[in-house]
Formats: sequence, structure tokens, C-alpha cells
Amino acid sequence: MRRTLRQRAERRQLMTAEADVLGELRRLRACLPQVTGALAASADGLVLAQETAGNQAEGVAALTAAALGVAQRLTETTGQGDFRELLVRGERGYVATYAAGSSAVLTLLAEPRTNVGRLHLEARRSSARIGELVDGALDRLENA
Repeated sequence: MRRTLRQRAERRQLMTAEADVLGELRRLRACLPQVTGALAASADGLVLAQETAGNQAEGVAALTAAALGVAQRLTETTGQGDFRELLVRGERGYVATYAAGSSAVLTLLAEPRTNVGRLHLEARRSSARIGELVDGALDRLENA
């Protein structure tokens, strides 16, 4: 029961950062026109903010959480340290996921003609900012 109440409180607190996170997603998409969708989610798959067409955010967040679990296990098992990013290339584009602080992730959808180096550069900046926003919201919850 306490765990459920704590999870609800954490989710409410995370949602307080939603406007700022959404602003960061919009800034990122304006900077990288080849990005067709952007999503910030908690590590367990809760959508925090989205800048995507369509209604696939919940499913992408859930799949991101699953991929994150595998990626974390892989980096730990191989001695590569903490998870930082994951890039998947499909025939119609990229799906890129970046750690955003200690409890969130940034997932981007990008066209196949995307400059991957620039994608990484800008996404790393944005994920750091999103991490600050989300971790700050959680810190405020713990100190309240």
C-alpha cells in the first residue's frame, strides 16, 4: 500500500515538470527538423511529455522501458558501465534512446537522412536538461 502511494506521489511530482520537459522536446525538434517524434518517459514507461504525431506514445514508452532494461543489463554484464544511449536503425529511420538523469529517458524518432552525429550532440544536451528537470522534481518530493 505504501509503495503504491509513493509511486502515485512520484508520478504526480514528475508531471509537474511536464511543461518544461515539453519545452525542451519542442526546442530539440526545432533544432533537428529530421526528428519526427520526441518522447520523454520515466524509466518504467510512464509518458512524461511527448512531441509526436499520432497516439503511439504510450506504446513507445513501454517498449523503451523494455529496451532500457535489456540495454542496462547488457552494459552491466559486459563491464561497460551505466547505460547512456541506444540507437536502432530501421529501413525508414532511427529510434534513439538516451538516459535522462537517474530516472528518465529521452526517445527520438528520426528520418533515415538524419545526421547521426548531430542527432547525438543535440540529444545528449536535451537528455541532460530533461534529467535535471525530472530529478529536480523528484528531489522536491523527497524533501517535502
